[in-house]
Amino acid sequence: MTHHVILGAGPAGVIAAETIRKLAPQDSITLIGDEPEPSYSRMAIPYLLMGNINESGTYLRKTTTHFANLTIKVLQAQVQSVQAATKTIVLKSGDKIAFDTLLVATGSHPVSPPIPGIQSEGVHTCWTLKDARAIMALAQPGARVLQLGAGFIGCIIMEALAARGVKLSVVEMGDRMVPRMMGPTAGGMIRDWVDAKGVQVFTSTKVESIEAGQPLTVKLSNGNTLQADLVISAAGVRPAIGFLKDSGITCLLGVLTDEHLQTNVPGVFAAGDCAEAFDKVSGKTMVSAIQPNAAEQARIAGANMVAFARGRAAHAELKGVTQINVLDTLGLISSSFGDWQGVPGGEHAELTDKAAGRHLSLQFKDDVLVGCNSVGWTEHVGVMRGLVEGQVKLGVWKDKLMQDPTLLMEAYLASAQGQGDWSGAADARRR
Repeated sequence: MTHHVILGAGPAGVIAAETIRKLAPQDSITLIGDEPEPSYSRMAIPYLLMGNINESGTYLRKTTTHFANLTIKVLQAQVQSVQAATKTIVLKSGDKIAFDTLLVATGSHPVSPPIPGIQSEGVHTCWTLKDARAIMALAQPGARVLQLGAGFIGCIIMEALAARGVKLSVVEMGDRMVPRMMGPTAGGMIRDWVDAKGVQVFTSTKVESIEAGQPLTVKLSNGNTLQADLVISAAGVRPAIGFLKDSGITCLLGVLTDEHLQTNVPGVFAAGDCAEAFDKVSGKTMVSAIQPNAAEQARIAGANMVAFARGRAAHAELKGVTQINVLDTLGLISSSFGDWQGVPGGEHAELTDKAAGRHLSLQFKDDVLVGCNSVGWTEHVGVMRGLVEGQVKLGVWKDKLMQDPTLLMEAYLASAQGQGDWSGAADARRR
């Protein structure tokens, strides 16, 4: 009997397992996760911190017998190594598991910055349910909380902390908030908004040291020293692929895959936050750690794992790696799509109304919208995604958008419908 093994029990792993079971009712499936809780969504943790849901609300599947009903074996274990040549997984317990196909869906892990005292009691990441429990115990109303990092994940955590009524300070190394998602104007507007909401923000600033104690003493590069009851490290994440060293599986930033999500080793696939997938739109490989990518990549990988096991060529293809971030920062909606920083030889149109809290930045290559930023614009989010992902040729509408970037809806309606109505653009119209 064919044995499919999936490393990682998050959204990508779960969806891949379910896809394989649907296509191959008799095959054996083992899903390996390294946390004691049922499979859950990390993106739901902020809602847990806010008190909107309880822990069971983070679970990906709502019945305790879900995987048993699908005859999917779930194993809690830590992986020591993978030996691609012998199709063997070695667990830290010493046990070995043989596979016919393998999916690496181990996601990301938080980066621990090299700061003296970062391991002190009272310093936590916000990545697991265990982390969330520790944070909820300390982040009581009025508690002094210092957050390290104001990227996309950091801003989501910040929203949850603010809802808990803490006294919050945020330290960001970059010169603006969400620097990997927003340009200087947009990131500065978000910072001004957050500051007006009572959150102290230090940009272009590093945490130099954390001194253990109750409270913690945090020294900043700008000369300030802050006292904190809780420090949260949200300094970014990296693909969790250290166990693949010497495996024979090619890794760059993530596990390198082709458009079928297959690695350089036949029968070994990757999906989700740990995968560096080929993006047909840009013609390059990239890691884009967002849940919609994890879900789509998992479905494609699962289908191709079954095809490989049956001796058939991979047929399911990844159309593109979605580069989309929509962020709610204390009530201010911002979004980022595609190559928001622009491309060589491209053109750029920008509109800013700081008084109204609105900013729109469009990046073009020839007559195609390749990326955009927005702050305070909610009516165009779906259309922006459709135009960028659909690579819609705008024709004369490109020049009109250069003059007035707010004509996005009109440009979409005039241009996209005549070009086969690419599925992503169709989604945009339904929003």
